Amino acid sequence: MQPQQFSPLLQSIVEKHGYTVVDEESLAAFAAANEHVVLFFAGDAERLGESNDVAVILPELHAVFRDVLVPAVVSREAERGLQRRYRFNAFPALVFLRDGQYLGTIQRVLDWGDYLREIPEILGRTPSEPPPFKLPDGCVSAGATQIH
Repeated sequence: MQPQQFSPLLQSIVEKHGYTVVDEESLAAFAAANEHVVLFFAGDAERLGESNDVAVILPELHAVFRDVLVPAVVSREAERGLQRRYRFNAFPALVFLRDGQYLGTIQRVLDWGDYLREIPEILGRTPSEPPPFKLPDGCVSAGATQIH
Protein backbone atom coordinates (compact mmCIF):
# COMPACT_ATOMS: atom_id res chain seq x y z
CA MET A 1 0.00 0.00 0.00
CA GLN A 2 1.37 3.41 -0.97
CA PRO A 3 1.63 5.99 1.85
CA GLN A 4 -0.96 8.74 1.83
CA GLN A 5 0.30 12.02 0.44
CA PHE A 6 -0.35 15.65 1.26
CA SER A 7 -2.36 17.75 -1.16
CA PRO A 8 -0.17 19.46 -3.78
CA LEU A 9 -0.88 22.80 -2.06
CA LEU A 10 0.19 21.57 1.38
CA GLN A 11 3.26 19.86 -0.09
CA SER A 12 4.32 23.15 -1.71
CA ILE A 13 3.79 25.02 1.59
CA VAL A 14 5.85 22.43 3.51
CA GLU A 15 8.67 22.77 0.97
CA LYS A 16 8.51 26.58 0.66
CA HIS A 17 8.54 27.21 4.41
CA GLY A 18 10.73 24.27 5.39
CA TYR A 19 8.16 22.89 7.82
CA THR A 20 9.12 19.70 9.61
CA VAL A 21 6.88 16.69 8.99
CA VAL A 22 6.50 14.67 12.17
CA ASP A 23 5.15 11.24 12.96
CA GLU A 24 4.52 9.43 16.23
CA GLU A 25 8.20 8.55 16.60
CA SER A 26 9.74 11.93 15.74
CA LEU A 27 7.23 14.16 17.54
CA ALA A 28 8.81 13.87 21.01
CA ALA A 29 12.24 15.02 19.79
CA PHE A 30 10.72 17.87 17.77
CA ALA A 31 8.61 19.03 20.73
CA ALA A 32 11.62 18.79 23.07
CA ALA A 33 13.65 21.03 20.75
CA ASN A 34 10.94 23.73 20.54
CA GLU A 35 9.13 25.26 23.52
CA HIS A 36 5.83 26.03 21.73
CA VAL A 37 4.74 23.83 18.84
CA VAL A 38 1.66 23.91 16.65
CA LEU A 39 0.91 20.61 14.93
CA PHE A 40 -1.10 20.78 11.72
CA PHE A 41 -3.34 17.78 11.09
CA ALA A 42 -4.50 18.28 7.50
CA GLY A 43 -6.69 15.24 7.06
CA ASP A 44 -7.78 14.20 3.59
CA ALA A 45 -7.75 17.35 1.44
CA GLU A 46 -9.71 15.57 -1.30
CA ARG A 47 -12.65 15.20 1.09
CA LEU A 48 -12.11 18.26 3.29
CA GLY A 49 -12.03 21.60 1.51
CA GLU A 50 -11.05 23.29 4.77
CA SER A 51 -7.77 21.36 4.82
CA ASN A 52 -6.19 23.51 2.13
CA ASP A 53 -7.70 26.63 3.73
CA VAL A 54 -5.89 25.94 7.00
CA ALA A 55 -2.74 24.99 5.06
CA VAL A 56 -2.74 28.52 3.59
CA ILE A 57 -3.50 30.08 7.00
CA LEU A 58 -0.65 28.22 8.78
CA PRO A 59 2.20 30.34 7.31
CA GLU A 60 0.21 33.49 8.11
CA LEU A 61 -0.21 32.36 11.72
CA HIS A 62 3.47 31.51 11.85
CA ALA A 63 4.31 35.02 10.66
CA VAL A 64 2.21 36.54 13.46
CA PHE A 65 3.45 34.17 16.17
CA ARG A 66 6.98 33.64 14.78
CA ASP A 67 8.68 34.45 18.08
CA VAL A 68 6.54 31.91 19.91
CA LEU A 69 5.28 29.04 17.74
CA VAL A 70 7.14 26.52 15.63
CA PRO A 71 4.85 24.71 13.16
CA ALA A 72 5.08 21.07 12.18
CA VAL A 73 2.89 19.09 9.82
CA VAL A 74 1.74 15.66 10.98
CA SER A 75 2.37 12.93 8.41
CA ARG A 76 -0.78 11.41 6.95
CA GLU A 77 0.23 7.99 8.32
CA ALA A 78 0.53 9.35 11.88
CA GLU A 79 -2.65 11.44 11.92
CA ARG A 80 -5.03 8.84 13.37
CA GLY A 81 -2.69 7.70 16.13
CA LEU A 82 -1.90 11.25 17.19
CA GLN A 83 -5.56 12.20 16.86
CA ARG A 84 -6.33 9.55 19.49
CA ARG A 85 -3.56 10.94 21.71
CA TYR A 86 -4.85 14.52 21.53
CA ARG A 87 -8.56 13.53 21.43
CA PHE A 88 -10.05 15.78 18.79
CA ASN A 89 -12.77 14.76 16.38
CA ALA A 90 -12.56 17.07 13.36
CA PHE A 91 -9.99 17.73 10.66
CA PRO A 92 -8.20 19.93 9.87
CA ALA A 93 -6.87 20.63 13.33
CA LEU A 94 -4.13 22.66 14.96
CA VAL A 95 -2.82 21.16 18.22
CA PHE A 96 -0.72 23.38 20.49
CA LEU A 97 2.00 22.02 22.78
CA ARG A 98 4.39 23.55 25.30
CA ASP A 99 7.47 21.47 26.08
CA GLY A 100 5.66 18.52 24.50
CA GLN A 101 2.61 18.89 26.75
CA TYR A 102 -0.90 19.55 25.49
CA LEU A 103 -2.32 23.09 25.62
CA GLY A 104 -5.31 22.99 23.29
CA THR A 105 -6.76 22.37 19.83
CA ILE A 106 -8.44 24.45 17.16
CA GLN A 107 -10.54 22.34 14.81
CA ARG A 108 -11.63 23.22 11.28
CA VAL A 109 -11.14 26.68 9.80
CA LEU A 110 -11.89 29.86 11.76
CA ASP A 111 -12.17 33.53 10.92
CA TRP A 112 -8.81 35.29 11.15
CA GLY A 113 -9.82 37.32 14.21
CA ASP A 114 -10.81 34.13 16.03
CA TYR A 115 -7.29 32.71 15.53
CA LEU A 116 -5.78 35.93 16.86
CA ARG A 117 -7.98 35.68 19.99
CA GLU A 118 -7.83 31.94 20.60
CA ILE A 119 -4.12 31.23 20.06
CA PRO A 120 -2.83 33.61 22.79
CA GLU A 121 -5.47 32.19 25.16
CA ILE A 122 -4.36 28.63 24.38
CA LEU A 123 -0.67 29.52 24.79
CA GLY A 124 -1.45 31.04 28.21
CA ARG A 125 -2.94 27.80 29.54
CA THR A 126 -1.32 25.43 31.97
CA PRO A 127 -0.46 22.16 30.17
CA SER A 128 -3.02 19.43 30.81
CA GLU A 129 -4.32 16.15 29.56
CA PRO A 130 -6.36 16.51 26.36
CA PRO A 131 -10.11 16.64 27.04
CA PRO A 132 -12.10 13.41 26.89
CA PHE A 133 -12.85 12.35 23.34
CA LYS A 134 -16.44 13.18 22.45
CA LEU A 135 -18.43 11.69 19.61
CA PRO A 136 -19.99 14.31 17.33
CA ASP A 137 -23.58 15.27 18.09
CA GLY A 138 -26.00 12.69 16.77
CA CYS A 139 -23.46 9.83 16.92
CA VAL A 140 -24.05 8.77 20.52
CA SER A 141 -26.34 5.81 20.99
CA ALA A 142 -28.78 5.59 23.89
CA GLY A 143 -26.94 5.10 27.15
CA ALA A 144 -23.51 5.76 25.63
CA THR A 145 -21.19 8.36 27.07
CA GLN A 146 -17.95 9.93 25.97
CA ILE A 147 -14.87 7.79 25.45
CA HIS A 148 -11.81 8.41 27.64
